[in-house]
Amino acid sequence: MADDKTVIFPVEASHIMMFRRSIGDYSVPDTGLENTAAPPTFPRAVAQFDPEYHLRMKPGEAWFGSGKNPSGVEGKPSSSGGLHAEQHFEFVRPVRPGDVLSVIEKDGKSWEKESKRAGKLMFQERVMEYRDADGELVCTSTGVSVTTERPVDQG
Repeated sequence: MADDKTVIFPVEASHIMMFRRSIGDYSVPDTGLENTAAPPTFPRAVAQFDPEYHLRMKPGEAWFGSGKNPSGVEGKPSSSGGLHAEQHFEFVRPVRPGDVLSVIEKDGKSWEKESKRAGKLMFQERVMEYRDADGELVCTSTGVSVTTERPVDQG
């Protein structure tokens, strides 16, 4: 089991606005955002505040990036062999500008299934609890990843 970790996630109106634009949601005007709740998938933006996030650029280290071509990595980047399979969100209340959330990430359930093409499939949950400044639960996010025992047979 990985160690639990906590990340502080300050929620700002402009952050929510940019997130909305990135997903093509222009339903909220550009003014008066201070009271506008974040979209349901917004809590995953906590990754931008996690210094250990694997896709975040780190000074002095080669970085694959997210562009069309690798930036700073020679050849094909290594793969974890994993796949993000599911994401679930359960809200107690909406995430709003001004929230400063403490996000606690911990291991969830794990299980296995057998596959004809890839051998054993290993599933792992990561559960993230988003709590406000008073320690009250705002939402829970559960992500499921899957890794395979061997590469998928192409035949």
